[in-house]
Amino acid sequence: MKLNAYGRSGLTVSQLGLGAGQIGDAALDEAHVAKLLNTALDLGITLIDTARGYGLSEERIGRHLAHRRSEFVLSTKVGYGIDGYADWTGAVIHAGIDAALMRLQTDVIDIVHLHSCSLDVLRAGEVVEALMRARDAGKIRVAAYAGENDPLGWALAHGGFGGVECSVSLFDQRTLQHWLPAAVERGQGVIAKRALGNAPWRHAERPTGQYVEAYWDRMQVLAYDTTGLPWDEFALRFSAWQPEVSAAITGTTSVENLRRNVDAVNRGPLPDEVVAQLRARFAEVGSQWQGEL
Repeated sequence: MKLNAYGRSGLTVSQLGLGAGQIGDAALDEAHVAKLLNTALDLGITLIDTARGYGLSEERIGRHLAHRRSEFVLSTKVGYGIDGYADWTGAVIHAGIDAALMRLQTDVIDIVHLHSCSLDVLRAGEVVEALMRARDAGKIRVAAYAGENDPLGWALAHGGFGGVECSVSLFDQRTLQHWLPAAVERGQGVIAKRALGNAPWRHAERPTGQYVEAYWDRMQVLAYDTTGLPWDEFALRFSAWQPEVSAAITGTTSVENLRRNVDAVNRGPLPDEVVAQLRARFAEVGSQWQGEL
């Protein structure tokens, strides 16, 4: 087990976390959501990541897991979407955290991220200061930033953020090259989102106009050899076991897929020589690719 950077904040997370965006869909059966969330904890997942913008996700986590709150690290994101408050202001940060505390049915939220705000918003300082005040007041444990590219680099260099959430996948390794090694040196936790790179291998032809399109294009250029492993296992073991990553998150509404993901990550990292080849190939052809927003 590699050193978990979040351990320095008193938080310990397993290598795989649950991205709870998909469970926010109002069309999902409530009993099924309850089963999925509780199964995640039963399988040893200790990080659940949600956001203000994920529909019913926060509310459902509170409803179905409040009685197991001590068993997992809770992460959410704020900055927008509160009636009566302008987005990306100090006031909406405080209101968003208070609303999340109620919806999640908890006295404290372990990690709260600014949710992909722009570099200009970060530099203005108001939302950063509001997040730090919430941390100092004991409402949250770790102030963090979720995003990509230059704003991510700014947040990591700022010094006040205890962690970040950013894309780390076979098809999105720029963070590993540019920013995350220094984050580890500073003791900042890293949650890797899009660990499957939106699973572009599901599409035999270019999925034009779909969210996965950019990753499909990258997959063709990179032309990785999966060494005989299923694509999902290959991708998850790459992302979750990078030394810069505290935990990788994947989202699903399927209990079966959840079990598959846990089993894959529990098989441990890919062989060192395979990882070296994958990182070298990305550095060769993809080092200038921006992180997808």
